[in-house]
Amino acid sequence: MNDNFITEYFGIGIQNGKTPENLGVLWRTAQNLGASYIFTIGNRYAKQSSDTHNAVKSIPYFHYDTFDDFFKNLPKGARLVGVELDENAADLETFEHPRRCVYLLGAEDNGLSKKAIEKCHHLVKFKSEKSLNVSVAGSIVLYDRGLNKPRS
Repeated sequence: MNDNFITEYFGIGIQNGKTPENLGVLWRTAQNLGASYIFTIGNRYAKQSSDTHNAVKSIPYFHYDTFDDFFKNLPKGARLVGVELDENAADLETFEHPRRCVYLLGAEDNGLSKKAIEKCHHLVKFKSEKSLNVSVAGSIVLYDRGLNKPRS
């Protein structure tokens, strides 16, 4: 039997990340929680002491100069899941993570670009009145993905 419909993978990355330290923390979490790859859009990754596992040498890392470049290179069949405090976003607690997806986070001060929000297949948010640190937000999403919940 062909297992193309049950195989899971996910990538996670940040659009225009504000501080390199946040990237290091997110990459460490991504590696520990099973990400297939990591990426940046806009601002590039620089080695950080917070990435103690040196994730960029352990799992594939991609950089895209623009959102358009990133979007046209999404893996075939992957769903783009934006993490954003938005009135149209689903609550993470009840969200069914796609089997094959790419999680996209924005900078803490500006969030995701309007274009990114429009192109996302899904938006998710936390029950939080204010935004969280981007590496904390990404870590929560990845932890939630690892829970025994239905997949879409």
